[in-house]
Order: sequence, then C-alpha cells, then structure tokens
Amino acid sequence: MRAAIYKSYGPPDVLQIVDLPKPTPKENEVLIKLHATTVTSGDARLRAFNLPPGFNLIGKFIFGAKAPRNQVLGTELSGVIEAVGQGVTKFKPGDEVIAFSDAKMGCYVEFKTFPETGAIVHKPKSLSHEQSAAICFGGTTALSFLRRANIKPGDRILINGASGGVGTAAIQLAKHFKAEITAVCSSPNHALVQSLGADHVIDYRTTKITELPDQFDIILDCIGSLNQQNTRSILHPKGRLLLIVVSFRDLLAAPLQSMGSGKKVIAAPVVTKPEDIQFLAELADQGEFTPVIDQTFPLDQIAAAHALVDSGRKIGNVIITF
Repeated sequence: MRAAIYKSYGPPDVLQIVDLPKPTPKENEVLIKLHATTVTSGDARLRAFNLPPGFNLIGKFIFGAKAPRNQVLGTELSGVIEAVGQGVTKFKPGDEVIAFSDAKMGCYVEFKTFPETGAIVHKPKSLSHEQSAAICFGGTTALSFLRRANIKPGDRILINGASGGVGTAAIQLAKHFKAEITAVCSSPNHALVQSLGADHVIDYRTTKITELPDQFDIILDCIGSLNQQNTRSILHPKGRLLLIVVSFRDLLAAPLQSMGSGKKVIAAPVVTKPEDIQFLAELADQGEFTPVIDQTFPLDQIAAAHALVDSGRKIGNVIITF
C-alpha cells in the first residue's frame, strides 16, 4: 500500500511516498480503506519538530530525539471497512466510518487497522469523505474546551483564530450551544465566519482585541497569542480563558492562575472519547456541523499540503485524498 512517511524532522519535502505492507486486522480490530485524511497544524508542528515553548524535551522523549519514532503522521480519517478481525461486532465490511488516532497518528496510509473500541464511528451520511475526514481534530478540540468551560445559552464568547480548523468548528459548536459569538480573523474571512454563525466579527489587523470595551464570558484562543495578563480587561470577572496553543510553563501555571481569581484558565490537553466523535457526527447529520475545507490534495502532493499549513494562511482544513 502507498503511504507518506518522514524519516527526519524538517520542511515539507522530508515527506516521501513509499510502499508499505498492507496490515491485517487482529482480533477485535477493523481494517479501513482510507478515502481521505487531513494535514493538521499538529501534523505540521511535529514534522518540523516546532513544538510550543518548553515542550521540546518532552517531545523528543515521546516522539524521538534525533528522528521520528513513528514515521507516519496523520491523526484522522474517513474511509470504508475493508475487513474485520475475529470478535468484531460493531462494524462490518462495507461500513463507512470516521476515526481518530490522535497522538498515535499513522493515518497517511491507504489502509489502517483500528480497534473497534477505539475512537471510530459510522460516517455521517450527509457529508462526503473529504468533509468527514476533518471532523475529529478540530471538532473534538473545540468540543472538549467548550464543555470544560461549561458553555451555556447566552454566554458571550470571543474566538481568536476563528477561520482555522479549530476556530471554524468552535463557531458552529458555540452556535449549537446558543452562545453569542464574536469571531476574530482577517477581513477576507469575515463572510465565512458569519455564514458559520458568528454574530460579530473583528479584524485583528485593524483592531487590538485586548483593548476592546466589551467583556466576554469565554475567550477561546486557537493561535496562542492570548494569556491571562493581556485578556484581563476583556474577560468577565468569572469568565473562562481557554488556551489551545500554550507553552509548557503556562500549562503548569493554569491551575494556579485559576485559583488566584474568579476567572478560570483552562489549558489541559484534550482527551477524546468515541462518544465525542459520535456527537459531532450526529450534529453533522442534523446540519449543525460541517467542517470547512480549504484545499484538497492527492497523497502524492502531501508536501504541498504541508507547505500550505506551514504558511499559516489555511482556512479551515486541508484534505489528503487516496
């Protein structure tokens, strides 16, 4: 089977297309024939080993010091069950599914095995494979943070970095939870975020959001430019600051910062459960959640896809097809 691998950290051209043995499902596993996967910001960071400040040492221990221990990136997929192992009861050959491997990665391949008890659910009938492949990374990240913030109807939420994969998912989920949404992005993307449900839009290039006269119940920072200090005047005294991209130091400091005031700082890693993906799939079939796609590339152009993500100008999600 064809796969994209990288044997060293570096720019997009470290990725190469190779042939790998097709896996066979073990007991309680399914074999998925991929139709699509994604290139996320996490994939690009790990390929370049460009981790948030303070995470390099831990990252080398987990992912490999001089070269990647796991040579296949990719965290999410959409495809069709090719075969099932002994004992599988939830799925059968021919079922369309989406799955999320998270930190285990390994989705830049034509065929992948998954435990049937893992983060795998039936694909939304209303979405294409390309759209479905982009449900998990952005959707589960946004969902986890919004739930930990106890979002409720009427909450005023500011989403910084609203046009990216996590941001576009967060807008749609916040709308589902009936919050009042202010989206921060560049002016060319204003129409997009409004179409997703944003009530107000701010251009970060012309407005300094940390000096806004308004206060928000929830601030969701998808790009790593906000912190407890520079949001002090715009976060409600009992507000929740959600930090998705965070340094190791700020990750450790978050619980202490929460204790020091009525404001809550949430920066803990996301833990994804199969029921979270099922929830997102059901929202998709109800017409309340559709992943935004910037561009779609075939597998043999995966380096170009990574270059687009590296540029910082992608809108929504970047898709790889097989």
